[in-house]
Amino acid sequence: MAEIIDDKSPVVIPFILSHLAKHREKQPNKPFFIGLNGVQGAGKTVLVTELKRTLASKGLKPAVFSLDDLYLTHADQLELGKANPSNPLLQHRGQPSTHDIALALSIFEDLSHNRPTKIPQYNKALFSGKGDRLPEAEWESITEPVDIVLFEGWCVGFQPLQVDELTRKHASAASAAANDQYSYTGRLGHNTEESVTTINTALDQYSRLWSYFDVFVHIDAADPLFVYKWRLQQEATTRRVRGGGMTDDEVTHFVDGYFPAYELYTETLRNGIFKPNNRVAGGSGTADWKGRQLRLIVDENRRVKEAITI
Repeated sequence: MAEIIDDKSPVVIPFILSHLAKHREKQPNKPFFIGLNGVQGAGKTVLVTELKRTLASKGLKPAVFSLDDLYLTHADQLELGKANPSNPLLQHRGQPSTHDIALALSIFEDLSHNRPTKIPQYNKALFSGKGDRLPEAEWESITEPVDIVLFEGWCVGFQPLQVDELTRKHASAASAAANDQYSYTGRLGHNTEESVTTINTALDQYSRLWSYFDVFVHIDAADPLFVYKWRLQQEATTRRVRGGGMTDDEVTHFVDGYFPAYELYTETLRNGIFKPNNRVAGGSGTADWKGRQLRLIVDENRRVKEAITI
């Protein structure tokens, strides 16, 4: 796997610090919440590691965790799959519906009120790459107030679509899959509208998490298909380091389960999650939404091609 060079933090850190300064003037005792989105393998981990190091070096106390830490237990994921046997999107972890949002909300609420809390830990290599949550005794304990909460994940910021918009997008993709199968490269059209409606409905609860965000950073792939290459590289590293993980064929099938959501929700993400007509806006008001989102467009090598403040 080629080395991932960090050319993102020099853009992201000034963005965060400028908004943090304003936040501390208005709400000095409340943690500053940062949401970070990026497709799998886009370089989120490298960026988050550098952000955590830099913020700590400035005397700030960050709490850094991932939506991946909040996946259902292996047993609960199996039950979810059995309860939805005709929905391939729910047969493995990944899509909205496969996270413990009640637990996530309790953690966010604890952090926002400077209360002690515990962050779950999840091992993706368990059960031959299907993964499982570790026992609570191995969770990360946060016992003191933090200055910053940095929360990252592949679908962080995704917002549910109106029913008519969901139907329109699905019908267009299904038509392309049926009539133009050689040029259609997505996966949405190969899933039923009922399957993606389940995902869309689940996002209502996720939007409650996004409402905590003060700023948002979006690492956006110039071509969403890059995710297949990046995720294959990522899993090869997991196998080498942890001694277990998915095969290449399993990775491709795994990413297939994520891809419909990229097709459905990336457009809204690019337009800005804090815009007044979006559901996230209610969390912190609508008057100051401009300038609170940073979009980094990256090429196949994960290098930043363009940075856009929304």
